[in-house]
Amino acid sequence: MIDLVNLWVYLARDPLLWLTVTLVAYIVADAIAARFRRHPLANPVLIAVIIVAIILLASGTPFPAYFAGAQFVHFLLGPATVALAVPLVRYRPQISRLLVPLLAALIVGSVTAIVSAVLFAQAFGLDGGAVRALAPKSATAAIAMGTAEAIGADPALTAVLVILTGITGAIMITPLMRLLRLKNPAAAGFAAGLASHGIGTARAFQLDPLSGAFAGIALGLNGLLTAILVPLILPLILK
Repeated sequence: MIDLVNLWVYLARDPLLWLTVTLVAYIVADAIAARFRRHPLANPVLIAVIIVAIILLASGTPFPAYFAGAQFVHFLLGPATVALAVPLVRYRPQISRLLVPLLAALIVGSVTAIVSAVLFAQAFGLDGGAVRALAPKSATAAIAMGTAEAIGADPALTAVLVILTGITGAIMITPLMRLLRLKNPAAAGFAAGLASHGIGTARAFQLDPLSGAFAGIALGLNGLLTAILVPLILPLILK
């Protein structure tokens, strides 16, 4: 037992340990999700977060020490967001035919996501910092954290809220689409990407390639629009 403790202390000094822990946690989580036939509740991101959180608590590791090793994954959020240009090109004919309804849905969805989050936060009596952190929650993490910093919110808190939004959306998307009897994969995917960014997009790809492509399109466009709208809309709502 003492040898195991000494081994852990030795390994914990290496930042790559936490990158490895993060990757292994996701591999395990994805295997669990596959075992449950990709049930909405068996979300691999949620399971991986729980696994990593348990390890951090059990080992007494502070978040800065963990992030020092896992920040490479954080760095990849930017290139991954830029890579969403690929489905924009691949499905350009379909997008061209649906351009007007897509733009309408994008604007309405983005404004609704921002305004509803802020109004609900104010209704529940959250302080100004939490309200600001919530405003860009439906954008992908890389954009949301940058937007949060620009409006004086805590980027770390925004990142947590972004993840919670994505996980909630990924869990709800399948039963909600069934409830609404929405069978169009493009519409369902666009809604998933707009409301729950990368995690919702990953779920959409599991359901249908076309749905995933439109989710990726919504993710990228909503990230851009959120970065523009939040600094404009937020001061008006807070007044």
